[in-house]
Amino acid sequence: MLERPSVESEADRPERLAAAAPGRLHSLRRFLPYLRPSRAALIGATALAVVATLTAIVIPLLIARIIDGPIAHRDFSGAVLPVLAVLTLGLLEALGVWGRRWLVSKPATHFEISMRAKIFRKLQSLAIGRHDAWESGQLLSRAIDDLATLRRFVAFAGPFLVLHFVIIPVGLLVLCALSWQIGLIFGIISIPLVYICTRFVRRYEVASRRSQDQSGDLATTAEESAQGVRVLKAFGRGVFFGGRFTAQSRELQQTEMLKVRLDATLWSAMMSLPQLAIAFALGYGGYAVAHGTMTLGTLVAAITLSTFLQWPIIWTGFLLAELNDSRTAADRYWEIIDTPVDITDPADPVELPAHIAGELTLDGVRFAFPDAKGEVLHDVSLKVRPGETVALVGATGSGKTALLNLIPRLYDVSDGVITIDGIDISAMRVSDLRSLVSVAFEDPVLFSASVRENVALGDPEATDVDVRRALDIAQAADFVDDLPWGLDTRIGEQGLSLSGGQRQRLALARAVLGPVSDNAQSTRHGRQGLGDRTRIMVLDDPLSALDVETEERVQERLRTVLAGATTLLVAHRPSTAALADRVAVLADGRIVAEGSHDQLLKTNSRYRELMGGES
Repeated sequence: MLERPSVESEADRPERLAAAAPGRLHSLRRFLPYLRPSRAALIGATALAVVATLTAIVIPLLIARIIDGPIAHRDFSGAVLPVLAVLTLGLLEALGVWGRRWLVSKPATHFEISMRAKIFRKLQSLAIGRHDAWESGQLLSRAIDDLATLRRFVAFAGPFLVLHFVIIPVGLLVLCALSWQIGLIFGIISIPLVYICTRFVRRYEVASRRSQDQSGDLATTAEESAQGVRVLKAFGRGVFFGGRFTAQSRELQQTEMLKVRLDATLWSAMMSLPQLAIAFALGYGGYAVAHGTMTLGTLVAAITLSTFLQWPIIWTGFLLAELNDSRTAADRYWEIIDTPVDITDPADPVELPAHIAGELTLDGVRFAFPDAKGEVLHDVSLKVRPGETVALVGATGSGKTALLNLIPRLYDVSDGVITIDGIDISAMRVSDLRSLVSVAFEDPVLFSASVRENVALGDPEATDVDVRRALDIAQAADFVDDLPWGLDTRIGEQGLSLSGGQRQRLALARAVLGPVSDNAQSTRHGRQGLGDRTRIMVLDDPLSALDVETEERVQERLRTVLAGATTLLVAHRPSTAALADRVAVLADGRIVAEGSHDQLLKTNSRYRELMGGES
């Protein structure tokens, strides 16, 4: 089970994180293979930045020569070439800065896009149980905010950290060559700077992880509040959720303020200590010039170089903060990528025959949700013959929906086997299996897309004729035609602009249209109707939100579709159960009775109770 890292444990045990900090750069190094195709551009950009900055170090040396040479001897004609050299170096520095940005922009954005695609594919490959254990806001935070942080690191923070590790030592060496005394002053100042940076890194890492986790929690609350706004308003709980959102915002604010205080401490040290060193250097230099042990040009060059070096030192503090944020983002990213995929294609998948009859068999099936204490299903055996419709009936919590989720391998069985035409579904490619199984859930899930796109989700190449046939069977054609742009109408997130019955009918139309099997006998242009598609239909109480009159019309049209498909459906209403050729009663995770709807009404008291006492 993918477990979300506990924010409290990270905050309460900073020493554990600090001890692990050096090794945690491994999460950033893991991105190197993905940057390898762009390594020439990234190395070139870093090299240009180094060259551009080195020119800024050479300029003070030329200035010293100008002051001690032509200016001191009043040979102004001799200053022309050195001045031109300074201008040339300044131009090279500008070109280096421009070239670095130009070279790094495309690789950084490509890296962000490819890593986002990778995490999206990973999330799509994970079993439903993994998603159930992870808050949606946390996933959004990792896929969007964390990857934006990593892009900034690739484009800016990473190269400049490398740059500063080169420039600061080189600059100090040049400074020592100009005046070892001034170099020594900066060397002494660097000792407290190193201590402050080390302490900052250890503490900021903890705060950074806490902040990013809290941002994910905040995103989850915001998303749930937006999607559940009708429920919140209906129950008058908007103020309660507003209070929760505010409380989480305050917690995040406190964490961010801790980061600000840590950052401010670092920046204060980075700003003040180099300035202090410059003040000491200026004092010593003035004394040395006055006593003739240092030339004025050397002093100007040393102070200019010292002033230049203070900015890489200052910016190193910011870059260290970015490094910690990026390292935390990388940790959070790899937590998802490293999650094992439970439902995968077998090593040697079975090739499906050209014709699938559609016989569905469950033999001794057991199932327990991940990390659950007990089983939901116990030794379930059931056979659904080709073209037969079997209704599952049972009380809430009896395991009906769990059983349906096993057919397309949204979950895997804990024990037992499920076969289609005698072929174990775990021996099939997942894509082959799901091209055979068409599903409709009790809670219809619609997307921010057009009606056409939602209905044809399983068959993107379906024609408008196919879509309209499916809508007609689901008794949705009339209300779709009344929408502003018909099939092209975007129905909004989760279809909240539609009624519950309308959403359910669109979901049912999607199941009726279903996915197209690669092994289907019919061709795109040759099939005569939707019933020509060989498939298994799994329907989780697909008519629960419909009124009686609409339900009757849908049932009448649905019978023609179900007659050509192997169907397993959950039923709560007698009218839905009556659609089935056979009914299986599920209780406490076991099938306790089977028979026709009328037969069970006469012989099984549990079934009569579930059907509302109908006799």
